[in-house]
Amino acid sequence: MIKLLENFYRVVGIDLGTANTLIYVKGHGIVVDQPTLVAVNNRTEQILAIGEEAKKMLDRVPAHVTLIKPLMNGVISDFEMTEEILRHFLKKASGKNVMSRYHLAAITIPTNLTEVERKSVEDAVVSAGASKVLLVEEPIASAIGMRLPVEEATASLIINIGGGSTEISIISVGGAVKSRSIKIAGQQFNDDIAKFMKNEYKILVGEPTAEAIKTSIGSAIPLEERKEIAVRGRDFGSGLPKEVSVRNNHIRGALQKSLKGISEAIKELLEESPPELVGDVYQRGIFLAGGGALLRGMDQFLTKELSVKTTLVDDPLTCAVRGLGIIIEDLPKYETILSNQNRPLPINL
Repeated sequence: MIKLLENFYRVVGIDLGTANTLIYVKGHGIVVDQPTLVAVNNRTEQILAIGEEAKKMLDRVPAHVTLIKPLMNGVISDFEMTEEILRHFLKKASGKNVMSRYHLAAITIPTNLTEVERKSVEDAVVSAGASKVLLVEEPIASAIGMRLPVEEATASLIINIGGGSTEISIISVGGAVKSRSIKIAGQQFNDDIAKFMKNEYKILVGEPTAEAIKTSIGSAIPLEERKEIAVRGRDFGSGLPKEVSVRNNHIRGALQKSLKGISEAIKELLEESPPELVGDVYQRGIFLAGGGALLRGMDQFLTKELSVKTTLVDDPLTCAVRGLGIIIEDLPKYETILSNQNRPLPINL
């Protein structure tokens, strides 16, 4: 049986995402919500900024400064920078100027990680200050965060549209029966918008501007009201500053290919699933989470495409880390579910 820790500050839940990292401290809730981004001076190899401070530098730095996203499509691509980010955020979570070790860190991972990639996540978290690591597949954490009956023999379809990947999973009896991860998510939406601005308006925009366009006027379905935004960037031909006016219907068109890619991936997963599971999904509906799910009308778009009611959960950005919080607040309750995550629980304290 799992013994609970007396010192609540020694147990944390980490939702390590391509775009953002969130940390839940046992007994205190979510204490860190920062971009997964590092600014590095190439000449001195010194880390200049991490998180929000680094994000302010996007597309505004000299040649000798590089902004690094250490995760690509939910998978660690730069181990050292991932370790630095985790160490920095865990220090912030502890509320201390010096790093203190955490006894246990529960962290979300995509369902399709290889053993090598899983080990890489474990090593990064241990190097950053955790004594023991508990890997929790993201769909399981999200389902628990949604308060769904994950232990019951009834299927729930979870779609988590993150920054680098979209996780699609059917959860039943405490595990993922069918899962698929695709590299179409919030970052791809930004890339689609930047490409559209270049091709249609002959203007180059950076990631912050593409993100601003998406959040201001982006949508997955036609909107009742017309929205328009002034976009400033660099003229593709002359290289001089340029401003253009962009309408919401243009941006919706730019996103259609990626949106269709998500809906097609869900259709393929359903086609591969047992009829009983699909029947449960039709009855219960689809649950939508993740930052990319905040695109206007995303739930309505999927409802129309799949002919299944799709519900955008409350606070989709924090759904997975809230699930981790529920787990670490009551570890014995979730011991059976977590034991199904392909390896023994490393939490026999």
